[in-house]
Amino acid sequence: MPYWDVLTDRSLWLQLGTLVVVTLATYLLLSVILRVVSRQLAQRDKVSHGRAFHFASELLSSTSQLLIFAFALMIGLKTVELSPRWESAMSHGWFVALAFQIALWLDHAVRLWTDSLTRDGKARNLVTTTLLGIIMRIVIWTMMLLSILANLGVDITAMIASLGVGGIAIALAVQTLLSDMFASMSIGIDKPFEIGDFVVFGDVAGNIEHIGLKTTRIRSLSGEQIVIANADLLSQIVHNYKRMNTRRIVFTFGISYQTPVEKVREISAQVKRIIDATDQTRFDRAHLFAFEESRLTFEVVHIVQTSDYNRYMDIQQEINLQLMETLRDMEVQFAFPIRRVELAGGTLPEIKVAGVPQNGASANETPYGGVPSGS
Repeated sequence: MPYWDVLTDRSLWLQLGTLVVVTLATYLLLSVILRVVSRQLAQRDKVSHGRAFHFASELLSSTSQLLIFAFALMIGLKTVELSPRWESAMSHGWFVALAFQIALWLDHAVRLWTDSLTRDGKARNLVTTTLLGIIMRIVIWTMMLLSILANLGVDITAMIASLGVGGIAIALAVQTLLSDMFASMSIGIDKPFEIGDFVVFGDVAGNIEHIGLKTTRIRSLSGEQIVIANADLLSQIVHNYKRMNTRRIVFTFGISYQTPVEKVREISAQVKRIIDATDQTRFDRAHLFAFEESRLTFEVVHIVQTSDYNRYMDIQQEINLQLMETLRDMEVQFAFPIRRVELAGGTLPEIKVAGVPQNGASANETPYGGVPSGS
């Protein structure tokens, strides 16, 4: 009988035995090689702390055992005689297995990259990182599927064209959402600000609480949460005070015109002494800046070595208090606005204070004993 002839065909059993032996031997050999190479790369990663060795080790460890067996089987099939039909199927099988394995490696590489962005302790835009990872993985598996279909003889031109037309239609329908999504990706890649940064734009000032797929949420100084679309936020000039390492502070004060010139000359040196003795700030300059209407104006510049606004206010307060003490010791008075009124011609009417007439007041004196009125 034909079936008995097949079972007793010695050459057939010899080919099957050869196929099994070669397949198993190749599978074991490939598995051992991958395991050894992965272990060596892991040891190099511990010594050099290089990210490339870590990535390579993780990728080799993620190799699919099923695909390794498929490679081993196809190598084993090369050792036996096959019909042309099986030869053609094997050529496609090589490509399919290789495409799947490359897609798995790339997919795992994307996962490792996104995980590394969240493990280094830095503030990250997690939404943007996740979105980038999903988009990259979709592209990888789509390219893998299209390449396999093309290798199998399927015409993918019409499929690609239909995907392109559908993508354009979807993009037009949700263009506002897409603009905010791409703005979120831009924030995640360019990092103009991150969660926890203090930013100011327009009439908004506050800390970044959340950077989402469509909106960014800011906790304002007055306590409420401000929600703004990512595209609208990026279209404005944003001041990021979290990344300000130093503050250049300019302030002025005025002294009386009655101050002697010798004491005026000494004030700049005293200001320098005060600022040099104050922690976390550096003196830049102090000059008699202008002759204003009712005062001699000094302009002082110092560089605060911290971005903390509360600390800056503490430093400025200490400088102001010491400046008050120093001018008091020097018997120098701060200036205050003064207005003098002169009456040309005629006499002032009689003025009574507490029912007592006040006579002899000159035309340029105030009704209260000659002290000019202040405004």
